[in-house]
Amino acid sequence: MTSDKDFETRGADVRPASATNANDAPQGARKASSRGKRGLRLPRRFKKAAPGSAAGIEPHELPAAVPSAPVSVRITCIDYSPEHEASEEVHDLPGFIARHRPESAVVRWINVDGLGDLGVVRALAEKYRLHPLAIEDVLHIPQRPKVQAYEEDGSYQARLFVIVRELELRAQQLHAEQVSIFIGHKTVLTFQETPGDVWDPIRQRIRVAGSALRRNDASFLAYSLIDAVVDEAFPILEQFGDRLEELEDVVLQRPSPEVVHEIHRMKRELLLVRRALWPMREVLSKMQREPHECFSEVTRTYIRDVYDHTVQAIDIVETYREVATGLSETYMTAMSHRMNEIMKVLTIMGTIFIPLTFFAGVYGMNFEYLPEFKWRYGYPMFWIVCLFTSGTMIAWFRRRGWL
Repeated sequence: MTSDKDFETRGADVRPASATNANDAPQGARKASSRGKRGLRLPRRFKKAAPGSAAGIEPHELPAAVPSAPVSVRITCIDYSPEHEASEEVHDLPGFIARHRPESAVVRWINVDGLGDLGVVRALAEKYRLHPLAIEDVLHIPQRPKVQAYEEDGSYQARLFVIVRELELRAQQLHAEQVSIFIGHKTVLTFQETPGDVWDPIRQRIRVAGSALRRNDASFLAYSLIDAVVDEAFPILEQFGDRLEELEDVVLQRPSPEVVHEIHRMKRELLLVRRALWPMREVLSKMQREPHECFSEVTRTYIRDVYDHTVQAIDIVETYREVATGLSETYMTAMSHRMNEIMKVLTIMGTIFIPLTFFAGVYGMNFEYLPEFKWRYGYPMFWIVCLFTSGTMIAWFRRRGWL
C-alpha cells in the first residue's frame, strides 16, 4: 500500500493542480511568468510519477484535509428529471456526500471548478468509486484528449472517462484547460482546472421543462457538454480568420518586422488549437464505435454530429496554418522586392553621378595648362554638359524600363 509520503513524492506536481500549467495561472501571474512574451507558452511539465511507482492514484492516497493556502474551488450540483429540476452550490461537502439524491432525480451533474483542494477530489472519488488511473489523469495535467472505459469490478463503478481541452480567448491570448468528464449510469462528474466554462447555455436548457436534456439520460448530458466545448472553437477560429485577413493586408501594403512577430504568434496559437482538436477526432470516433453500458445508443447517434464539427474545425485550422505559412513567405518576398527596389534606385543614382564625378575630377586637377581653364564660358559649359549627360541617362533608363 502506498503511504502519504510516497504520494507526496509522486504527486508533487499536482499540488496545487492550477500550478501545473502556466496557461492556467491567475492573469497577473501569467503576465509575470511570461516576461512580456505574448502568445502560446509551451507546456514543459511532463513528469507523471517516479520510475517504478504504481500506476494510478487511490482515493485514500489524497490528503483529506483542506490545504492551508487559500484555493478557489466551486462545486455545483444539478439534479433533474423530465418533471423536476434543482440546482445548488455545495458549501458543506461532507453533508452533501452523506445525502442521497432526491428520488425524483434521474440525472445528477456535479461540476468542480478548480483542482486546488485535493480533499474535494478524494471525497468525490470515494463516493462515486472512481478508478485510480482516471484520478491520476484528472490531477496530472495537461493530458491529451482521450476516452477510457472502466467496467464494474466490485471496487469501482462502471464509468466512461473522457478528457477534452477547452479553448478560451483571454485578452486576445489563447488559453486551453483540461476538462475531465466521468459518465455513469445516472451521474456525470466534471472537473475543470479553473472557474468559468462555456456550459451556461446547457444549464439554461436543463431549466426548460420538456427539453431534450431533461428527457434523456446522463450520457446525453455528457454529449451536450462535449459538443459545447468543441463548438467553442469556431468563434475563436473566426477571430483568427479576421486577424489573418488583416495581416495579409499589412504584409502586402506596409510590411514590417512587427508583422513577422504577429504571424509567428498566430502560427503558435493555431498549433495549440490543433493540439486540442486533433485528438478529439479519435476520441469521438472511439465513442461511436465502441459501445459502453453508460453510453446509450441515442447518444452515440448524436455524437456523430460532434465528430463532424470536430473534423470541420480541424480542416479550418489546417487551412489557417497554411495561410499563416503563406503570409510568412509573402512577407519575405515583399521584403526582398522592397530591398531590390531600394538597391535599384541607389544603383541608378550612383550611375548618374559617375560621369559627373569624372568631369569634376578632371577639371579639379591642379594643372596650369588645362584646356578651357581660363575660358570665360568654361563654368557654364561645365554645368550644361553635366545636366545634358544626366538628362540623357535618365531618359535612357526610362526607355529601358528601369525607372
